[in-house]
Amino acid sequence: MSDRYLTVSLLNKYIKRKFTADPYLGKIYLSGEISNFRLRARHQYFSLKDENAKIDVVMFASDFNKIKFVPEEGMKVLVSGYVDVYEASGRYQFYIKTMEPDGVGALYQAYEQLKHKLEQEGLFSAPKKVIPQFPQRIAVITSPSGAVIKDIITTTRRRYPIAQIVLFPAEVQGERAADSLVARLKEVNLRGDFDTIIIGRGGGSIEDLWPFNEEKVARAIFASAIPVISSVGHQTDTTIADLVADRRAATPTAAAELATPVLEEVLIQIARNQQTLFNIIHMVLQQHLRNWQKIQQSYIFKQPGRLYDSYLQKVDYLDNSLKQNFKHCLAQRKTELISLQGRIQVASPQQQLELATNKYNNLVTNLGAEMNGYLKQRQDQLQQAVTSLDMLSPLKVLGRGYTYVKKDDQVIKTVSQLNVGEELSLHFQDGVADVEVRKIKGAEK
Repeated sequence: MSDRYLTVSLLNKYIKRKFTADPYLGKIYLSGEISNFRLRARHQYFSLKDENAKIDVVMFASDFNKIKFVPEEGMKVLVSGYVDVYEASGRYQFYIKTMEPDGVGALYQAYEQLKHKLEQEGLFSAPKKVIPQFPQRIAVITSPSGAVIKDIITTTRRRYPIAQIVLFPAEVQGERAADSLVARLKEVNLRGDFDTIIIGRGGGSIEDLWPFNEEKVARAIFASAIPVISSVGHQTDTTIADLVADRRAATPTAAAELATPVLEEVLIQIARNQQTLFNIIHMVLQQHLRNWQKIQQSYIFKQPGRLYDSYLQKVDYLDNSLKQNFKHCLAQRKTELISLQGRIQVASPQQQLELATNKYNNLVTNLGAEMNGYLKQRQDQLQQAVTSLDMLSPLKVLGRGYTYVKKDDQVIKTVSQLNVGEELSLHFQDGVADVEVRKIKGAEK
């Protein structure tokens, strides 16, 4: 009877073989919308859905790392892969091998995503480095066999032959191109003896130009301490490298023109500047010569003694002013001295002492009188208070024949506090009598 029952593991294994053997499930192309996506460190687990259904999907790291864009929640994609069963849970899943955006190329999607990311970080809007006007050495990072280096050399020799062109060969297409470009950029910066860097390649498809859209290349260009001119593709092609570089050139020839001046024009401009400088120096010398001649004709050099006339007159004026000021100050101080002497005589110390002595004696007399009056007033107040206190004394009341009753050290005020048979104490002026309550009569109403 037990032979008719299968274990769960055997059933799941059987179903997995069915899925694996089915030729229609080995290679499937699906379109759908990404759902429940959360970027993980290695393998990716999410869902694909349409208007009516949803399926769980798995994409292993080896396949996920090949796509050029980052999947996002709600993105419509085209995928290929196979359907299989995960035996441990008995759940069938779709295993994705390839993925691309639906309606937009994967590379274009990746381009837009990286462009937006770097733009948000400020790599495009950051201040650009100035391209040296008269470079001595120019580093060119490109393919050694392409037309780019030939065009740059030809243009540079024609325009500015004194500049040295140094080629740094790099791969500009394929999977290893990005690492090759980054390595060359770092090498040029480590050497540090170049004025300008030109990086680029000829035209091609977006796949051919893709190394120049890689994030690592863009960041290496941005980090370069040497100004970078980017010349990638044709005039209509715009790569991430073009946006990050300090200058962008539509063609290799244009890049060479941006990096170098025209030597003949420079020499002509130097000659013009030399003539202009000569004319300016000549004008300045002529002006100084005229000033010198004018100074020679001055009376100062012809009659130098006249230089001191005004100073002598000024000294004489200052001497008279000093004497008058001294006399005025002396007279003012004499007047002040006479005034002080009069004030001293009026305010004689002997007179001040006599006045102070009389004032002191008067104050002592007045103080004695005031103290006697104050003491007499206080004595009268004390006597009056003693009399009033004596009138209010309970002993005075008892002396007139009154007593007060206490029970257990409590003063009795009404008969309601008494009970027959209780012992009370009657307090008189001269003693206390103990009594017993025999009868209680209430007050008549």
